[in-house]
Amino acid sequence: MASSSPFFDDIRTKSEVIDPPQSEDMLDVGESVDDATLKTLKPNVMVSSNVRELLECPVCLNAMYPPIHQCSNGHTLCSACKPRVHNRCPTCRHELGNIRCLALEKVAASLELPCKYQNFGCMGIYPYYSKLKHESQCLHRPYNCPYAGSECTVVGDIPYLVAHLKDDHKVDMHNGSTFNHRYVKSNPQEVENATWMLTVFSCFNQYFCLHFEAFQLGMAPVYIAFLRFMGDDNEAKNYSYSLEVGGNGRKMIWQGVPRSIRDSHRKVRDSFDGLIIQRNMALFFSGVDRKELKLRVTGRIWKEQ
Repeated sequence: MASSSPFFDDIRTKSEVIDPPQSEDMLDVGESVDDATLKTLKPNVMVSSNVRELLECPVCLNAMYPPIHQCSNGHTLCSACKPRVHNRCPTCRHELGNIRCLALEKVAASLELPCKYQNFGCMGIYPYYSKLKHESQCLHRPYNCPYAGSECTVVGDIPYLVAHLKDDHKVDMHNGSTFNHRYVKSNPQEVENATWMLTVFSCFNQYFCLHFEAFQLGMAPVYIAFLRFMGDDNEAKNYSYSLEVGGNGRKMIWQGVPRSIRDSHRKVRDSFDGLIIQRNMALFFSGVDRKELKLRVTGRIWKEQ
């Protein structure tokens, strides 16, 4: 039987990487670049730690992008932090004014750096001003743990996360593309105590996560089952799945495409992209006494030709 725990409804979504500002100011200091400028398998450009420190905002500690501001003494900070320091230099407290550090902007435009996901297999070398955008979309960037029952901060590639789910979260692992699961709850009226479940399936040399849980929709709880693909969205689209639940001579069927685990569990759930079962219908499927939730969900996964 798959792992279960109290219903969890306060997962914090992961912060997303924001592209550097695309403004006319930025384009003044260098040519517009995109992934077509990628130079793969090129020896890493050595950038001294002193240069890296010069390009680090002293307030937010992030890399700076045009317009880079400076005070009359030459201290710099990024445009996002300028309003936060009330136009005062955070280093010497002099007034900032509207002085641009064009020299530092041009130094940054001349740099080429390796992707920060180099250890995960990305061998690309990118211009400074396109590196951040690439990293937000890099196919080698690690995945977040798909476990929905805790604020797990573990990240890694797919083999690492599969082992993590099995060893640390004690998630049930199944081989095969078909499934037949039974979900039982003694008091289906209480969403706060509703169980959620996660099972990992291995088929077609890939891994899939089957989620089942209850959550509040308006004034009443509903139940949802959906599948996520442990990989990127472009690969997920090669597969389809179906879910079926029923009883008392009735049944509901859902067919869809698994969502990538790049999309958070909450994002998928809140978009209702799965088999939705209203509480009254779930109790109808469960039997005549309507005092205990007994749902049997069957389904299968297949690869599109």
